[in-house]
Amino acid sequence: MKYLAKAATLDYDAGKCTGCRMCVEVCPHQVFVIENRRARITDIDRCMECGACALNCEAGAISVDAGVGCASAIINGMLTGGEPTCGCDSGESGSSSCC
Repeated sequence: MKYLAKAATLDYDAGKCTGCRMCVEVCPHQVFVIENRRARITDIDRCMECGACALNCEAGAISVDAGVGCASAIINGMLTGGEPTCGCDSGESGSSSCC
């Protein structure tokens, strides 16, 4: 499943990667693979910004603003039983992404 094109806040520094494979193990959308003993992003648009990769990267090679964007809005809507919203309908200014 892809979300918004070129909207993910995922950032990866290959120079810091130790090849531990944790990002591959915890990512629910297979955003990472290991090649030549380092992680590589397969398709950043598959990232739902859950933050699991960053939380499990002991080398600090991955960062992501977890809980932002359309994926978060969809998940929150499912959890609360309401419609997905990321602040766009409420007139919030400065919103960087919208469902």
